[in-house]
Amino acid sequence: MVIRRLFTITFAMLFAFGHTTQAAECAVSDRVCILKEIEAQSVKIENTSWRDQTYRELAKTKAFEGDMNGALAIIDKIETPDTQAMTIRGIGMVAADLQFQKEQYDTLFAQLREKAEKIKHPPSYAIALTYIAMAQAFAGDNDGAWKTASEMENDALRHKAYGETAEIQAEAGDGAAAMKSIGFIESLAFRNKAYAIVSKLLADREKFEDALEAGMSIENPYKKAKALQYVLDKQKPRDIKK
Repeated sequence: MVIRRLFTITFAMLFAFGHTTQAAECAVSDRVCILKEIEAQSVKIENTSWRDQTYRELAKTKAFEGDMNGALAIIDKIETPDTQAMTIRGIGMVAADLQFQKEQYDTLFAQLREKAEKIKHPPSYAIALTYIAMAQAFAGDNDGAWKTASEMENDALRHKAYGETAEIQAEAGDGAAAMKSIGFIESLAFRNKAYAIVSKLLADREKFEDALEAGMSIENPYKKAKALQYVLDKQKPRDIKK
């Protein structure tokens, strides 16, 4: 009984010591070390969906840390096409916030496009291109965003890409670029929707002249009147105190 108890205590001490040693391998400030540990654990995840989601977040964090090559390499480890597209989006959006030089953005977006071309699932591939165009718009690369969107074969998704790009440009207060994006949309219904959204976004940013121009461009009477009313209300709110 005594021997068994001593064995139990010794085993518990060894386990605790090993656990403590492993936990102490990465200092909390050593983000590179922690990222390596996350990647090592990701390989062991058996559920494909969970593993892919873990890789997606890891890629975004690597991009945030400035390790673009490491982030791009993670995409190849992901099996689910939709998650691959979401990872491309995540890397692009993070990069758009890092204020790179134009040459760096050109290289990165070309690399993201190469990754997108490997996606064999057509809807996920189209979505990946949409996300790249959005990231380019966020980064201020309007020409790149328009080019990426123009190369999409699916009409509805191409229109959506132009609309999303216009929204991002409107949020940045660039009414001219937003209007140009909408001009590429061939579908009247998509154009009306995009003009309405962009008009509201510009009015919210007190870009009233641009907001009015977008609102006036709407060809649906109801949506046009609603957009113009919103511009008036944002200029001079009708708050009636009783």
